[in-house]
Amino acid sequence: MEETIAGTEAAQIPKQRGESLLETAVRYAEERHWDVFPGTWLEAVDGSQRCSCGDAACPAPGSHPARPDWATQATGSATVARRMWQKQPTASILLPTGRTFDAISVPETAGFLALARMERMELTLGPVTLTPDRRMEFFVLPGAGVKVPDLVRKLGWSVSSLDLTVLGEGAYVAAPPTRFGSRGAVQWACRPTPANRWLPDAEELISPLAYACGRDR
Repeated sequence: MEETIAGTEAAQIPKQRGESLLETAVRYAEERHWDVFPGTWLEAVDGSQRCSCGDAACPAPGSHPARPDWATQATGSATVARRMWQKQPTASILLPTGRTFDAISVPETAGFLALARMERMELTLGPVTLTPDRRMEFFVLPGAGVKVPDLVRKLGWSVSSLDLTVLGEGAYVAAPPTRFGSRGAVQWACRPTPANRWLPDAEELISPLAYACGRDR
């Protein structure tokens, strides 16, 4: 299996399944110009995988920030990213939202329903992640948090009635192939490609997403 994270229209660089977290983090910074920062990691303790934070009941083992100042640690420099992951090669790859992109997070079932509808509508999507805790995160232009509540209301829904949240400034997403403890790894539902380098505005996707979340209630 190969995933492609392309740098230009002319050159597509295949990402092999076994590629390291370090090399993947460097690619995100170098080829997509995304800020990245290393999160926690998994450690073997008494035959099981525990989060490096030390909390045996950690709700997001191996996939959350490792330090409170993570927002200032995030970098768009491939050189700095390489240096950070060299210090801890198994650290998760986290991407701050509210900078080059926001993310609209919906339940997995609603996400797949929305994807099918978007395909019929011939909408151009940005990258979309599928997380082990059964969420799908649709990458959109920054500023979605301000727009989405009004957009949802205009469609006849209240934001509180839908399991739809916007991850913007001060939040982050976990990027493939980050693992969530024993639950598995984050995957791409829609991979980064040259075609989706330019992200859609939240307004373009909110109708199928809200509709799908309404059906999924």
